[in-house]
Amino acid sequence: MDFSLNDDHLALREAVQRFCDGEYPAEHRGNAETPEQAQGRWAGMAGLGLLGLPFPADAGGSEQGPVEVMLVAQELGRALGGGAFVASTVMAGQLLMRLGSTEQQQRWLPGLASGVLQASVALYEDGARYDWQRAQLQARATPQGHVLHGRKTGVLQGDSAGLLLVVARTGGQGDERQGLTVFAVDADAPGVQVRGFDTLDGRRAAHVTLTDVVVASDRVLGAPGEAADAVEAALDAAIAALCAEAVGVVDALMVHTAEHLRTRKQFGAPLAKFQVMQHRMADMAIALEQLKSMACVAAMAVDAGEPAQRRRLVSAAKVLVSQWGRQLGLSAIQMHGAMGMTDECRVSHCAKRLIVIGQLFGDASWHLKRV
Repeated sequence: MDFSLNDDHLALREAVQRFCDGEYPAEHRGNAETPEQAQGRWAGMAGLGLLGLPFPADAGGSEQGPVEVMLVAQELGRALGGGAFVASTVMAGQLLMRLGSTEQQQRWLPGLASGVLQASVALYEDGARYDWQRAQLQARATPQGHVLHGRKTGVLQGDSAGLLLVVARTGGQGDERQGLTVFAVDADAPGVQVRGFDTLDGRRAAHVTLTDVVVASDRVLGAPGEAADAVEAALDAAIAALCAEAVGVVDALMVHTAEHLRTRKQFGAPLAKFQVMQHRMADMAIALEQLKSMACVAAMAVDAGEPAQRRRLVSAAKVLVSQWGRQLGLSAIQMHGAMGMTDECRVSHCAKRLIVIGQLFGDASWHLKRV
């Protein structure tokens, strides 16, 4: 595999770096402190073209691929930023591009690209853990359209999304791939109840309850009962982007930790002089290079589009991210001593984000079974 970047890639990465340095200065990195700040950052990402990066040109996008998404996600991860980039632009955008008709894409993609609309995919349900194919939310066909009834859990950024792409069952049973259909549901439609909550890393997710929600036929994405392959492909694209984001977070973690070891003294000498600390930093550097390589492998596998190979390589990358991310985060906290646990120390926020990334869309055990 060729991991080298061309001039366009380097220009994109530098542009996102400049945006993050300006919008996420060191003392304010991480989640926005006010809704106005969050809206300003989201508008800035839209202005830079990041929110429509993978979309078709006639929908306001720039038709870039998973490698370009990887570069953007890495830089956002380094700044602990990005908001709903993975949930809305990558995952929901991929699903709309794969399943939506031309009319449906023109209806929603320009709004996503310009930042006036956020979308999220409602995948998981109570008791099914990471197995999204065990969808029990029922969609019953009626003359007025489909009626959706059930509950979805852990919808990323679900309480800020205006559009929910709900995976429901129109046929089949249990964990059958046949019979799964995606419906585009407005978050403020009658019968939709969204209950948001904070996640460990200070971001947002939601539980969504749908009570006899009527969805018109023009809001069914793709052929009824045939959505499983497209959902899986969109999910893999999101996992690849998360792996890239983790690379950026670990990179920032190393910068913070190295700076701490150079400046903090014990017994009259900087901590960086102690051999055990040097060994730990060397281990972190080796792990970071491994994570970079696997994030590239995952992005290129999504780009290649061959389903079996994509599933295997994306899961392999996610296993490494889940295992190394948690371990590196905890190791950095230990090297900082007690201050590494505080909210005032950036390392604690990096560690929390790595732990959450490790659990999102399947932990290491789940993806080991899938490889």
